[in-house]
Amino acid sequence: MDPAPQPLTAPLTAPPPRRVEPGLYLVATPIGNLRDITLRALDVLAAADLVLAEDTRVTAKLLSAYGLKARLERCDDHASARAADLAVERLREGQVVALVSDAGTPLVSDPGFVVARAVIAEGLPVHPIPGASSLLAALCIAGLPADRVLFAGFLPPKTAGRRAALEDLKGPRQTLVFFESGPRLKDSLTDMAAVLGPRPAAVARELTKLYEECVRGPLDALAVDPRLDSPKGEIVVVIGPGAVEQATEAEADAALAEALTRLPTGEAAAEVAKALGLNRKTLYRRALDLQGR
Repeated sequence: MDPAPQPLTAPLTAPPPRRVEPGLYLVATPIGNLRDITLRALDVLAAADLVLAEDTRVTAKLLSAYGLKARLERCDDHASARAADLAVERLREGQVVALVSDAGTPLVSDPGFVVARAVIAEGLPVHPIPGASSLLAALCIAGLPADRVLFAGFLPPKTAGRRAALEDLKGPRQTLVFFESGPRLKDSLTDMAAVLGPRPAAVARELTKLYEECVRGPLDALAVDPRLDSPKGEIVVVIGPGAVEQATEAEADAALAEALTRLPTGEAAAEVAKALGLNRKTLYRRALDLQGR
């Protein structure tokens, strides 16, 4: 038997690095596995005059793993306004500023939004450096539709607020993605099942790490699964679309009547067919009837 191939320690060929121009760079960092960082991200971090980090200790470990050194400043919920002022000041001086979160892509449920908004308001350059994202990683392995997705971040911590938020997200034609913590997971799954019903779902945790896990099943089953009783690690919950209820004839007629005030007959029928999941040809004939043709 041939020996298993060894992983490459570096690309055999790679595009040469380009000069990093002054600007704010939103740099995605690994969500667990330190090898999940792009060559371009390393170029930017190596060139940065300043790195704004959600937790400077976490980012210092990442930089050390790649032999990089940079001036680090904190950019968490308590320091984001100061970090924004500092970023604008440095950018006006023509410097390179990198913004990173503890893990994954900045600005996704992340205090770095304050910095990016301030820099954009000043008309200064902002560049994305894409890479790891727990949202996309979980969506890929959930086995659920990904053509229409709503990311809802963290739900409120209390049951009443959580259920109210879920009521606003009950639209049946979209997959929902949430972030959650281990201690709150069981209660959140219980509320999700109560409000959304037994929709198909997946709970992904420790993505890209040694103990990566994805537990799939109906929401009501996941809510009582002992594996999900206060698990450790960062958690992403993906919930599939609900069943689409067939629109009534009266609802279809009302939608057609409204669409016909704005659109030609064929386009009105097509719009309503897509919105309600009904047959376009049937709706076209009904539109003609409503117009008395």
